[in-house]
This record gives sequence, C-alpha cells and structure tokens, in this order.
Amino acid sequence: MSAIEGLNTLRKVTMMGDKILVKPAADQQQTRSGLYLPPTVAEKEDIQKGTAVKVGPGFPIPAATDDDEPWKEKKEDVKYVPLQVRENDQVLFLRRNGYEVEVDGENYIIIPQSAVLLMIREDELSELGL
Repeated sequence: MSAIEGLNTLRKVTMMGDKILVKPAADQQQTRSGLYLPPTVAEKEDIQKGTAVKVGPGFPIPAATDDDEPWKEKKEDVKYVPLQVRENDQVLFLRRNGYEVEVDGENYIIIPQSAVLLMIREDELSELGL
C-alpha cells in the first residue's frame, strides 16, 4: 500500500482517465448467525462496497480533424466520454481490480470503472421520493 501525506492532500487529488477513488465501507465483523469474523476474512472478499470520493474525467476520445482546410489553426482539445459513476455514489466493486492507497491517514482503493458492478446514487432516489 502506498501512502500520500500532506496538508489536505485528498482535496488536491485528481484522478486520471477512468479511475475512481473509493472509500471502502467498514468491514462487517459479525455474520447474521452471530459468528465474529477475523479481519483476514474480510480482506479476502471478492466484492466490496464503498463510496466514490473522487472520479476521473473519463475515456479520452480523439479529436475530429479537418484536413480540407490546412490554413486553420489546429487545436488539440481533448474530449472525454464521461464516467457513469459520480462523486458520493455508493458502489459495489471487484476488490481484485483495485490498488490500495493511504491518503492523509485514511485507506482508499483506486479502481477502474470496469471494476464497478453496481452503483446507488442517493440524490436520484430522493428526487423520486424513495
């Protein structure tokens, strides 16, 4: 696990491409039947839940070129296909695709959008009255 320290470092973090910074949810320490689980069991779970804290801009797409007007100034504006996941979404993701980091003493996991199995967006649920 890598550690990044500094004053309010999380606020300065910028995710690249399709990467998502996730704050993992606290591991459940007890089963439904009442058995207490050691911490090593929760670390081996394939699927984990958490909250998206920072989200990258998305997948870059090439800019369309106009070769029929060579006198025009060419701009290389990068455009992105945005990610479906937004900040503060609850996500269920594949842990094996993640990379653990520590920022300001807190544990986070960096995952690609392809590792996300489902997401729950709180603001849309409240708009629907659910």
